[in-house]
Amino acid sequence: MDDRARILIIDDERFYIDVLVGLLRTKYQTFVAKSGKEGLELAMNHQTPDLILLDVLMPDMDGYEVCRRLKEDERTRNIPIIFLTVKSEVDDEIRGLELGAVDYIIKPISPPIVLARVATHLALAKARCSLQEQNELLEQRVAERTSELARTQDAAIHLMASLAETRDNETGQHIHRTQHYVKTLAETLRAVPGYREHLDDAYIDLLFKSAPLHDIGKVGVPDHILLKPGPLQGEEWEEMKRHAVYGKIAIERVEEDLGNCDFLETAKEIVYTHHERWDGKGYPEGLKGDEIPLSGRLMAVADVYDALISRRVYKPAYTHEKATQILRGERGAHFDPQVLDAFLARENDFRDIANRFRDEYLTESG
Repeated sequence: MDDRARILIIDDERFYIDVLVGLLRTKYQTFVAKSGKEGLELAMNHQTPDLILLDVLMPDMDGYEVCRRLKEDERTRNIPIIFLTVKSEVDDEIRGLELGAVDYIIKPISPPIVLARVATHLALAKARCSLQEQNELLEQRVAERTSELARTQDAAIHLMASLAETRDNETGQHIHRTQHYVKTLAETLRAVPGYREHLDDAYIDLLFKSAPLHDIGKVGVPDHILLKPGPLQGEEWEEMKRHAVYGKIAIERVEEDLGNCDFLETAKEIVYTHHERWDGKGYPEGLKGDEIPLSGRLMAVADVYDALISRRVYKPAYTHEKATQILRGERGAHFDPQVLDAFLARENDFRDIANRFRDEYLTESG
């Protein structure tokens, strides 16, 4: 197999073809085209050359047009092109270089100059190719490392959320269901003015990843309250409500060690505000309307829906229809009206998510 570099000579003058072939053939494979059209055919549809020597003045299609077409085609745009011409004006050289040629040799040619320029540009092309391969390999490794870090982050998030679950063993697949509910709501609200500006792909991904941490603060609630087999009373309920504060404090401690980032900020919003109400009667701040971060408003609908369709020690699991009826009655009271409307528009998807991540005790939701 001949592994010498391939040189395509495109020239309509027999004399220069013979000179160039005789000069180059001992070191390189040479191919000849006697017109611009034939040169394009060879370059694009046969074995791709490593370098092209291209005459400018040809009758059917001049070298400038041939160069332009080669640079427009993805298959040939990276082939180095050296113009050969009797035209020696600076403007002619500039035009050729602007079209993408790498060099310009004036006829009559000097053999040593041709050999030197060809060798130089082949070496440069090889170096560019090698650099491109290295960059692609580096990009692949960075992508793999980024993916690995993302998986590690996701695993850590679910580990922390699962630790919170162990304190409250009735939640089961709650964290999986709620993160998918939140994503569904966010994707639906992208079409709503006033919401679409905030809900790009990156933010929706942050919501999805941080939603499982919404009840992380429950690790700070005493067992006799968290696991009480009945309704909470007085101070018990006040202590239970503090889980939002405990979760916020935990994330703030992480921020002190690792610094702020969008993920932690979004997680902190969800943890701290998902029990706020649109009418201002929620906790822990009693925020009202748009004072509540969007992340908290989305999580509120997701969390309440899932609580309604799930069995608790103090209540049976409601059907999807019953849960939907209850949520509809809280539009503009507990819930942001637009977020609740998004739920109603996608309620069948909520039902599907509940079935996909079903706990063994979850009711039939259809």
